[in-house]
Amino acid sequence: MKLPVTSYGDAGTPVVVMHGLFGSGRNWMTAARRLADRHRVFAFDLRNHGTSPHVGTMSYPEMADDVRETIDSLGVGPVALVGHSMGGKTAMLTALQYPAVVERLVVVDAAPVAYPPAFEAYARAMRTADLSSVTRRAEVDAQLADAVPTPGTRAFLLQNLILDADGARWRPNLPVIEAALPAISGWPDVQGRYDGPTLFIYGGKSDYVQQDHRATIAAYFPHVQYAVVPEAGHWVHAERLDDFLAALTPFLP
Repeated sequence: MKLPVTSYGDAGTPVVVMHGLFGSGRNWMTAARRLADRHRVFAFDLRNHGTSPHVGTMSYPEMADDVRETIDSLGVGPVALVGHSMGGKTAMLTALQYPAVVERLVVVDAAPVAYPPAFEAYARAMRTADLSSVTRRAEVDAQLADAVPTPGTRAFLLQNLILDADGARWRPNLPVIEAALPAISGWPDVQGRYDGPTLFIYGGKSDYVQQDHRATIAAYFPHVQYAVVPEAGHWVHAERLDDFLAALTPFLP
């Protein structure tokens, strides 16, 4: 499936950026504009997110194939492929399965491991929110508060809410995302290795990339480097953009 793409910049080497769960290419707008000084940047909306079509399944092999097809359709490969969280796992699998389209790989706060199931409560709260008479975002914020107690996280999730003349509705395909969360939290049984340059950037306040993950990472990505952004949590590029770009930019061609 060919994905929706927002592009930034007219010249330079190609960089593809990919969002995490409940995100969209718009999450990368500020970083992409900064990178566009030296690169052609393409922000993808992964399946069932953003403006991508709603489809019935959502596995990492499917998402990696979407990315490969979209890069091929742009005619810009091979690219520097950058992905955060779910987008990072998608980027890793794309590099492993379709190395010809990936010139180098950047994984932001994710590892090729299975994590404990998470975010089901978020997906359920969004899916079951009563949007029938909603006229203001704050009304939905109040409905999410029990399941999503952190105001910043609710604000992030509410970026997915459309409010217009037709009423209120969610942009992502929430039923399919909710059903796919075990697979999204996991990691497929995949063999092989990617021999291109690889950079893992992770937040010092996050536990998504741990020391005991490094042997697994090195088995898949033998030419790996690491960069920590000490004051960042999981959303590294949103929380500490300057520090994130300081780690990322020297790695890009």
